[in-house]
Amino acid sequence: MLRTSNLIIVAFLLVWGNLMAQDAQSIVAKADAVVNAPKTQKAVMKMLLTDKNGNEKNREAAFLQKGTEKRIMRFTAPADQKGIAFLSLPDDIQYLYMPAFHKVRRIASHVKNTKFAGTDFTYDDLSSFEYAKDYDAKLVDQNDKNWILKLTPKSGVKKDYGKLKMWVSKDNYYPEKIEYYDKGGNLWKTMERRQIEKVGKYWVSKEMEIKDVKENHSTKMQLKDLRFDIKISDKTFTKRYLKRAK
Repeated sequence: MLRTSNLIIVAFLLVWGNLMAQDAQSIVAKADAVVNAPKTQKAVMKMLLTDKNGNEKNREAAFLQKGTEKRIMRFTAPADQKGIAFLSLPDDIQYLYMPAFHKVRRIASHVKNTKFAGTDFTYDDLSSFEYAKDYDAKLVDQNDKNWILKLTPKSGVKKDYGKLKMWVSKDNYYPEKIEYYDKGGNLWKTMERRQIEKVGKYWVSKEMEIKDVKENHSTKMQLKDLRFDIKISDKTFTKRYLKRAK
C-alpha cells in the first residue's frame, strides 16, 4: 500500500511539473504576442548612452517593423552616426550599412554577440523578440504583480546567454524586466521596461533601459511618434532600401 502511494505521489509530481512547464511556456508565448501584437510599427528612438565614468552621448534613430521578423533601424543623429542602419529579416538574416564605406554587409553569426553601434544591444538582441521560440521557460517564483520565469536556450539554439530571468506582468502579460546571465551563471545585463501603457489597442513600453553590468555601461531608449498598423511596403526591408533610406 505504501509503495502504491509513493508511486501515485511521484506520478502526481511528474504531471504537476509538466503542467507548470507548459504554463511557463504559455506565459512567455503570451508575452511575445503582446509585444509583437501590432501588424506594423513605426517610431522615433531617442537614446542616451552612459559609460562607467558618467559620460553621456545622445543618439536618435528611426525604427520600422513589419510582423515579428522584419525590422529596420537607422540612426538620424548625431552627424557622426547618421545613416548607420541595421536590417533584420526572417531566418536570422541581418545586414548592416555603414555610410562611410557605402557598403551593405551581412552580419556573420560569429559576430552577433558584438554591440550595435556602441549601444548595449548586441545584434542577437535585435534579431528577434520571440523568446518562446528560442527558450524553454520555467516558473521559478511569483508575487502579486509578476510571474518570474527562468529561460534557458532550447536544444540546438545557439545563444551567448546561459539563461534569462524574466518578470512578466500578471495584468497584461507585458515583460517588464529581463536579466541576462552568461554561461557561467554570472549576471551580464539587465533590461527594464518603463512607462508601460496602452496606445490604441496595444500595450507598449515608451521607455526602456538596458545596462551592461560587466562594463558598467547603459543605454536608455525612449520611443516617440509611435504609429501602429500603417502601410509599410516589403520593399522597405531590403538591402537596397537600407542603403538609400532617409
